[in-house]
Amino acid sequence: METGEYGRTATEEPPRRMTEAEDGPGGGAPPADAGRYPQRRVVLALLAAGLLAGGAALVLWAGARDPYLADGDPDTGTYRPGRHAGDAAAAALLAGPYRERPGPLVPVSADRGGSPAPLPASRPLQAAPAAPSPPVGALFSPGDDGDPGHHCTASVVHSPAGDLVVTAAHCVHDGGFRTRLVFVPGLRDGIAPYGLWVPTRIDVDPRWIADRDPDRDLAFLRVRRAGRPADGRTVEEVTGAEQIRFGAPVGRPALLTGYPEDRDTPLACRHTADAESGTQLRFDCPGFPNGTSGGPMLIDVDPATGTGSLIGVIGGLDEGGDDATSYSSRLGKDLATLYRRATS
Repeated sequence: METGEYGRTATEEPPRRMTEAEDGPGGGAPPADAGRYPQRRVVLALLAAGLLAGGAALVLWAGARDPYLADGDPDTGTYRPGRHAGDAAAAALLAGPYRERPGPLVPVSADRGGSPAPLPASRPLQAAPAAPSPPVGALFSPGDDGDPGHHCTASVVHSPAGDLVVTAAHCVHDGGFRTRLVFVPGLRDGIAPYGLWVPTRIDVDPRWIADRDPDRDLAFLRVRRAGRPADGRTVEEVTGAEQIRFGAPVGRPALLTGYPEDRDTPLACRHTADAESGTQLRFDCPGFPNGTSGGPMLIDVDPATGTGSLIGVIGGLDEGGDDATSYSSRLGKDLATLYRRATS
């Protein structure tokens, strides 16, 4: 949903739901009018007889943007996409300006022991272009009309199976679960150096589904490599991963990163992650625009790899904040429970 002039992700009118029959476990074909921006249809509906006598009529605009939504299980907050949706979404990207090309090897940190040195604050204090980090990438929700735009950011986090990605809940569930999502880690200038990854399962807190609770604006996606079922490697083996940390202390130097929706390289800023409340973090650095929702907030960043401990993602209050301040749901015991469910 639009969150104001500087809202972090802009979805549109209430979309049509995709049913299990259209995209069930076997990956049924999409509906005939499927597409991110289906052609609008004008339906003329006449009012009751009294109004009709006065010549009044009601014009209804139908055909909402991004029709690919599914209910999933609202009681558990879980959705398992069929294969067709993910493969079709990845194909839509590759039919446009994006290409897969092997990227640089993921750096491996030498174990020096102890904690990395604190990050110095950005000067000036402003989000600025940064080099891509392999575990961090853009999250796309493409349709069939050639729109290749990415509208959120996500990152790989460590998990037992090595297949877990984290983002904001509002990036994947807005009136329903998005059925066509593609994660492109390390995206740079139209190149996907570590492949295209699509969800096999999406988990959000049921309280997000019920009332968009800003303290539950977090989602986990288990992913597979699109188009390469026999490759054998997990996303974590390909890109490395951030360590997720629950109950981290506030007031620590942190690195915030996100992909704006109008560019294929990230922005980043170094500043302090402070407490907005008992359930929200705030990061006072201007310049994070639409598309950066879901971007990771990291502490204890390893200078050799660029990876660190994830303590939040852009989201939470106002679904991410405004041009001056970014927010995040704090990773407490409820979101730790969500992580355990997503990895079970």
